[in-house]
Amino acid sequence: MSIHDFHATALHLLGLDHERLTYYHNGIRRRLTDVHGQVVRGILA
Repeated sequence: MSIHDFHATALHLLGLDHERLTYYHNGIRRRLTDVHGQVVRGILA
């Protein structure tokens, strides 16, 4: 599991969509998990 996957999974557990959650930095919108990160559903109960 990469740090991007862990971050995406943690955001999912908080009820946030990691692909839609963005911030404005240096004139462009960026995602918190960059272009990487997938929710790891195998560890969710």
